[in-house]
Amino acid sequence: MAAKVFESIGKFGLALAVAGGVVNSALYNVDAGHRAVIFDRGVQDIVVGEGTHFLIPWVQKPIIFDCRSRPHNVPVITGSKDLQNVNITLRILFWPVASQLPRIFTSIGEDYDERVLPSITTEILKSVVAHFDAGELFTQRELVSRQVSDDLTERAATFGLILDDVSLTHLTFRKEFTEAVEAKQVAQQEAERARFVVEKAEQQKKAAIISAEGDSKAAELIANSLATAGDGLIQLHKLEAAEDIAFQLSRSGNITYLPAGQSVLLQLPQ
Repeated sequence: MAAKVFESIGKFGLALAVAGGVVNSALYNVDAGHRAVIFDRGVQDIVVGEGTHFLIPWVQKPIIFDCRSRPHNVPVITGSKDLQNVNITLRILFWPVASQLPRIFTSIGEDYDERVLPSITTEILKSVVAHFDAGELFTQRELVSRQVSDDLTERAATFGLILDDVSLTHLTFRKEFTEAVEAKQVAQQEAERARFVVEKAEQQKKAAIISAEGDSKAAELIANSLATAGDGLIQLHKLEAAEDIAFQLSRSGNITYLPAGQSVLLQLPQ
């Protein structure tokens, strides 16, 4: 009797385990920010949202896609308008259009970003950079970035991708060209410095000429005054100078005044 009870319990437990396995295999989860498409002898057009869902075990299979915005860096070597090699790295923030996921999976695959983004980025960068020479890539970098972003966004939309941001994070040239640009900048700085020195010398020369002309005019005026008034002006300046000297000496305690004709402080008999 006890053996039959244990046998029944074992069968029930086995059936329960099988049923639990079947139920578990019929459930799948779609996390936040993700979407799923169902493969059932072909990809269904229905896109499954977040949450827990049922499927037919061993017949249907869920393919989960991350629909959150993600970064992707694409390095590209291309040529400028003046035939200079340019190393550019483009940083792209992208995410797939949820309604386009069945078509993306069917035509491209789960690794759609690795297949599509490098290809279209290289194509757009080569097309845009070819319209600018090396100097313009530096001076008009914002314009280049905006044009690349517009063209790349339009191109990516044909594959069911939306680009949130496109930015040039790295832009360099060959070592020889970079050294030539640096040498040119140094030469321009030295030329500016030399021009400043020349302009400063010219200003000093003009100032010296103006000062000399002023001194000459003053001397001419003084000569004319002397010719008109005689040496009265000189005598006046002498009196003013003597008055100033007397005033300065009167304020000094170390000065002793002697009577006229006396050369020593105490008159001693001869």
